[in-house]
Amino acid sequence: MATKIDAELVAELESLAAASGCELVHCEFKGGVLRLFIDRPDGVTLEDCEHVSRQASALLDVADFGSSRYTLEVSSPGLDRQLYRPRDYRRFAGRRVRVTYRPEAAEARKRTVVGRLEALAGEDDAATVILRMAETPDEEPLAIPLAAVVTARLEIEL
Repeated sequence: MATKIDAELVAELESLAAASGCELVHCEFKGGVLRLFIDRPDGVTLEDCEHVSRQASALLDVADFGSSRYTLEVSSPGLDRQLYRPRDYRRFAGRRVRVTYRPEAAEARKRTVVGRLEALAGEDDAATVILRMAETPDEEPLAIPLAAVVTARLEIEL
């Protein structure tokens, strides 16, 4: 079960990553493991992860993070990274993605589709993910409200 991380601590971790030339993509605390996913435009190196890990460890010690033992992991989000924020969708426009979403119909189950991310239209909460479906490229693109997206992940393209 995931534990919520204090927003103030997340902001401090974001600043720490930015000072190292990285972006904090996501952080999660689950099963006694605090995972920080960092990225940079030219890719994350092992040295980046080590540096952010040392800095984060010192910050977490001062912040007295958690009342019990935990393990800190710092890594890149990977080639098949998950998209979390509107800026992630904008950054990866043109890439192939796998999106799981809840259709608007209340009785409908979650659907998973794979397509080319054309754009994120609109602003933040009212944004719509525009996908061009691989199997029907000549049809109108699929428009999915960002609020309906359960998960979106880049597909590895060879």
